[in-house]
Amino acid sequence: MSKTEEQGEDLPALVDPTLTRDLPSTPRGIRTRASLVAAARTVFERDGFIDSRLTDITKEAQCSTGTFYTYFDSKEEALAAVLHEAQEDMLHPGPPQGHHKDRSVVESLEAGNRAYVEAYKRNAKLMLLLEQVAAVDPKFRRLRLDRGRAFAQRNCRWIKKLQDEGFADPSLDPVMSASALSLMVGRMAYFKYALEEPDWGTDDLLVETATKLWVNALGIPADGSRRT
Repeated sequence: MSKTEEQGEDLPALVDPTLTRDLPSTPRGIRTRASLVAAARTVFERDGFIDSRLTDITKEAQCSTGTFYTYFDSKEEALAAVLHEAQEDMLHPGPPQGHHKDRSVVESLEAGNRAYVEAYKRNAKLMLLLEQVAAVDPKFRRLRLDRGRAFAQRNCRWIKKLQDEGFADPSLDPVMSASALSLMVGRMAYFKYALEEPDWGTDDLLVETATKLWVNALGIPADGSRRT
């Protein structure tokens, strides 16, 4: 069972199903395709999607152009395969839907932010690539927007739950709050890991700062207790 299914989520895939094919039926075909996907990720992350060439991918994979076209029709299909391979890790947990019995609300939020940051860091080059492709390709732009909207909606449910349980400021609009806070943490990770801004401190500082900003914005008591 995937992380998404375990959490009862309905997060959209990063990949348009029209750009994916069934896996090869033979062990050799599976190995060859996997080699091409790994090579495509290396080339895309190194050169960017726009500047990469099919010959760069086949050179990296040490195969012919004809072999590439056995498994993919285009660079877009190869990128879809790369994203499909990475999406389980990239569909990170983010802020939790509840809090663990052995953790306070603040501790649970910090754990969720840390999971987000660690997943983003592992896939930072791919996230930068996704930003680039979304700017020029309507299909990938729609997928990125749908995914961002789904995360905000999930975080909205969590904020509403905190409000109902007396942890968060009930006067806040949960939809707007979730959208703003989700975008904030996403851009923090983007600048630190994708753009590699040198002045953004340590991973721990980013997580600590993001958590404090969530806590302060939602009016959650610093000790994670219910509001009085």
